[in-house]
Amino acid sequence: MSYNVRLMGHDELYKLLELYKHLHPSDPDVTLNASLKSLWDEISNDPNLYYVVIEEDFKFISSCTIAIIKNLTRNLRPYGLIENVITHPDYRKMGLGTKVLHKAIDIAKDHNCYKVMLLTGSKEEETLNFYERAGFVKGVKTGFIIDL
Repeated sequence: MSYNVRLMGHDELYKLLELYKHLHPSDPDVTLNASLKSLWDEISNDPNLYYVVIEEDFKFISSCTIAIIKNLTRNLRPYGLIENVITHPDYRKMGLGTKVLHKAIDIAKDHNCYKVMLLTGSKEEETLNFYERAGFVKGVKTGFIIDL
């Protein structure tokens, strides 16, 4: 089956939040949070944030987000940062995650980014191999994180 990879529309937030239940199952339900609408409006109006999705039967089945970050080095070229890569468990191993990642990379290319980065918390060899097959190279840099 052919799946259409596209950018998410402003009115599709709840489909994304439903998919995110598979990304971080222990996260609280934010659908009733009073700050959700204003935060989503702010995100939607940011010209440097993109949500890439694949949809089937009116539900999102794969997604990632890319932020284009302005930069004063590398001849003033920005870079991309990919986060929240998720494919619904029922649709994994079908190439959908790779499709959303490649769309995000195309967005970075369209913005003249000099690189695209992503981090994964997974230590699973299968997950690491997935990112390598999508074109990412591990071991080039070392990531450090402080949880806040």
